[in-house]
Amino acid sequence: MLDALGIDTRAEHIYRMLLQHADWGVAELAASLSLSEAEVRAALDRLSELSLLRPSATEHTRLHPVSPELAMESLLARQQAELLAQQQKLETSRAAAAQLIADWVGFQPLTDSPGVETLVGVDRIRDRLAELSRHIDSEVMAFVPDAPDAQNIESAKPLDASLLSRGVRMRTLYPESVRNNPAGTDYANWLAAMGGEVRTTPDIPVRMTVMDRRVAILPVYGENSGHSAVLLTGDGTLTALCALFDLAWDRADPLGTARTRDERGLTSQERETLRLLEHGHTDEAIAKRLGISTRTTRRIVAGVMDTLGARSRFQAGALASQRGWLAAPVPPHTRNDTP
Repeated sequence: MLDALGIDTRAEHIYRMLLQHADWGVAELAASLSLSEAEVRAALDRLSELSLLRPSATEHTRLHPVSPELAMESLLARQQAELLAQQQKLETSRAAAAQLIADWVGFQPLTDSPGVETLVGVDRIRDRLAELSRHIDSEVMAFVPDAPDAQNIESAKPLDASLLSRGVRMRTLYPESVRNNPAGTDYANWLAAMGGEVRTTPDIPVRMTVMDRRVAILPVYGENSGHSAVLLTGDGTLTALCALFDLAWDRADPLGTARTRDERGLTSQERETLRLLEHGHTDEAIAKRLGISTRTTRRIVAGVMDTLGARSRFQAGALASQRGWLAAPVPPHTRNDTP
């Protein structure tokens, strides 16, 4: 009955027997259950490991059963922690797989293969996007690693308006730096008014657009997205890329609202700064990675060092890692923080 909690049948029978006969020892248990004393001791060790038995307060050589109410609460808490760790491991694995696919794209020769279509030149890329957009049924997801300029915004609005008017869900992820860009925030507000959704995250892994979870387009060269791009349609590839987007979206902050902080008082930008500090990045490297000024980076670094009581930049990252602040974001709550 309790095997789902990690307790085998033999250990369960011994635990139940001790609840009725707390003064029984190994010999009595073995005789009652027709087990060898070695089998009973092994089961007692397992029950002690699961905190279902504890040393008796009066006889230190005897084990006393913990009440079922406390025992089950402890076991369920243990299983919940293990499940959370497994979920985090799965999310990390999915993100790593998707990032590997995105990185792999940039090292491929410009030749087509099954599930891959190569587009060379900005005109060809735009024409193919316009063609695909006419057949979008339900959803567009986009990673945009830089703030849009006025020219790109004006050219994008007609297509965006057309998609949104057809009931297509549009979700766009920008870097945190877009909050400091008036044109970018105006565009985000326009999208929201039209029914689109925009969020920000500290670091955008790759420029990418996914349509209906069936087609993805990524640049071959990240620094020059207009040079060439690849169109991906493979099921496995799309599954990984969609998982990467969904994971980033869930952890991002809606643009136009107060920035969210976790229960430790950290924004997503501050958490990412701590992660980069742990890996030894300089202020200049962090600023470039997050799309913010070096001055802003130094202010953030000083703030998180103060929060952690760290005496050095590296110590701040190490302390955050030791305390589990970087392993998995805790559920955020909204604070009255200036966007």
